[in-house]
Amino acid sequence: MALTVGGDLGPRAADVPLDSGNLAARAAALLARETGAGTPVGIHLHKTIPVAGGMAGGSADAAATLVACDTLWRTGLARADLLALAARLGSDVPFPLVGGTAVGTGRGELLEPVPCGGRFHWVFALAEEGLSTAAVFGEYDRLRPGAPEPGLDADLMAALAAGDAAALGAALSNDLERAAFSLRPRLRGVLAVGREAGALGAIVSGSGPTCAFLAADEAGAAEVAAALEDSGRCGRTVRAHGDVPGATLL
Repeated sequence: MALTVGGDLGPRAADVPLDSGNLAARAAALLARETGAGTPVGIHLHKTIPVAGGMAGGSADAAATLVACDTLWRTGLARADLLALAARLGSDVPFPLVGGTAVGTGRGELLEPVPCGGRFHWVFALAEEGLSTAAVFGEYDRLRPGAPEPGLDADLMAALAAGDAAALGAALSNDLERAAFSLRPRLRGVLAVGREAGALGAIVSGSGPTCAFLAADEAGAAEVAAALEDSGRCGRTVRAHGDVPGATLL
């Protein structure tokens, strides 16, 4: 197996492992091992999400690899079987296979699609340095010993179903945010810039250090992105909209 990387990560491309520890390489190896299929394969990763960016970039790479190699090797696995393999690779890997909008339970790998009534416009502020997911969860455990099990937010679910960006922005929250702030206090300033630029909602993405901003529309997203880049508080920004399909062959 040959693994290469490209994209627009600049010097941070060197952070991407190109050996058997890479999640995409592990996905191909797992599929080959479980199906008895497989031929020598070259995997090229076009990366726009930095390592340890809090956006499941490696998990998306693994999901895409499962789909691509399943097709290349003609293993013919059912979607349920691919999802089971994805869950073995990591809790975040099943979601990029499913796509759309979904609620995750268990470790996050058990997904239930939920209705989404509109297109939402997002801006992501990427940091110059990553933040360890394990460190953030460790800090969360320290700050909130005995924290209750998470549950569904009725206001958030209603906003998604209605396609109401303003209501969704007001309902956004992230239980890991306090822990991320503890390890990276300057993230508070990043969120403040986005809010001042008109973001309807602003949260730390996953375990951080990426910050996510919900905008009213495409023009609003452009304004938030410009303000963040002008502030010098982040490495760069990426704009996206959702929901979108999961890993798909082109």
